[in-house]
Amino acid sequence: MKNIFKTILLSAMVLGMSSCSEDKILDLNPINNISDQDAFSTPTLIQSYMVGVYNNAAIGMYNSTTPNGGRGYVWGAAFVEQGEARGEDVVNMQTFYELTYKATNDASSPNNVFYWVDGYKLINRCNLMIEGAQGAVAKGIITQAVADDYIGQSKFLRAITHFELLNYFAKPYQFTAGATHPGVIYREVGINTAAELTSEDNKPRNTVAECYAKVLADLDDAEKLIATVGRGTGTGAATGTLVIGRASKAAAIAFKTRVYLQKRDWANVIAEGSKLTGRYALTADPYAPFALNIANSESIFSIVHTATLNPNTNAALASILRNRALVCISPILWRDSQWLADDKRREDGKFIYTAPTNGVKYTNKYFDITNLTDPAPVIRYAEVVLNMAEAQARLGTNLPAALTLLNQVRNRSLANPAAQAYTSASYTSQADLVKLILKERRIEFLQEGRRWSDIHRLQGDDLAPISGVPAKVASGIAPPKAAFDLTSNYVVTTPVDAIPYTDYKYLWPIPQIEMNTNLGIQQNPGW
Repeated sequence: MKNIFKTILLSAMVLGMSSCSEDKILDLNPINNISDQDAFSTPTLIQSYMVGVYNNAAIGMYNSTTPNGGRGYVWGAAFVEQGEARGEDVVNMQTFYELTYKATNDASSPNNVFYWVDGYKLINRCNLMIEGAQGAVAKGIITQAVADDYIGQSKFLRAITHFELLNYFAKPYQFTAGATHPGVIYREVGINTAAELTSEDNKPRNTVAECYAKVLADLDDAEKLIATVGRGTGTGAATGTLVIGRASKAAAIAFKTRVYLQKRDWANVIAEGSKLTGRYALTADPYAPFALNIANSESIFSIVHTATLNPNTNAALASILRNRALVCISPILWRDSQWLADDKRREDGKFIYTAPTNGVKYTNKYFDITNLTDPAPVIRYAEVVLNMAEAQARLGTNLPAALTLLNQVRNRSLANPAAQAYTSASYTSQADLVKLILKERRIEFLQEGRRWSDIHRLQGDDLAPISGVPAKVASGIAPPKAAFDLTSNYVVTTPVDAIPYTDYKYLWPIPQIEMNTNLGIQQNPGW
């Protein structure tokens, strides 16, 4: 039922104008759709609307009006694929991610345009869900408790989607004193009438500081309002799609550790992460969160897919990152000496799929190449632990605690933890320990969409700085077999030049369709 509700959004509306008249676009009760007035008229329809919100997060539209025609924008697959292709730890082997990989996109390129369009389409659905639930309470259709749960889930999705857009369309929090530079438009009003469209038109970008404040406020509300606590509570661990594939109090808490990490608010990273201690647990087998799909102690929030509801072969994770040979693991990370040769995360047939013809290494985290049912892992407990490890290390007052947290994640992947675990002798400074944690993040979250966010937040960092977008190996061609043979003397080259932080291409442009209709918005410099 993902498409039964008509929503209007500035960017999405303009896209429709290329083939439809304005009257058609503003038809709020078209054939095969249910008007918003009717959608919130019964508890069953209201529940279906919430399902539609999640389906929108999983599929998106990507310039498609066909059922299931989206490519997983934003949370179904695109955040993984785009977040990896912007970084240096994967290789774009064909032309599919060429624009993202080389930063040769522009204000009309589909990948960045639909990150914005489908992101705001999802945000609009969340806002309509919030307003509809509040109206249903006033009419006595549902109770306040039921409405609060829907509102909390919607605020969670609204918060994380705005935050995701910030990572691509705005400079990091620390770029200016007080984060007063342009962020994105933080939309909190559902648009489904011409009057609302007019009142919400020409809104300028909020500052990054304002966006962070609103994201955290939404996540705080989500933690309070969502009925589902999360996995691992009580004597029996709650398992199943409803927990993993739907927002929970725990998911809001976990995501706050990510937001505070990027804000460099180390104390709050630890405070929020500590709330989940004892509720979640790292799986003994590092592959379990993927092999067991949703039934594990570590996954906190994922977008769940089915054989009939997935981003299809043009975007599904197993299709793009393995079966179609579009994106492989980069020799830059594969040959990194800090990734031990006998690390379990190199294990072929588990974490890794090796192409039999040329020896190229692909991730096997997403392996259902037939039905494309692999969930998209938005956040899992391993990230919370490493977020806390980094926060402890950066505070500098308790480096042993940071080391313990780092080893909790890393040790389970080691062939011989007693001999291979990091010790106090593994680093000589606070900066060295932070760098160990950051490298562990690259290994642990390889092809989970986390790389660009880390590159983004580490610009000009005081302990482990990154300058711009790193250089990459050649695009459009598979690396040679020797590149993946750790016993060879292969030398990695990076002919795809780095992009300086000062270059306008470091950020994605605000889509031209938004610039054409929103007179109040400011384009990123240089575009």
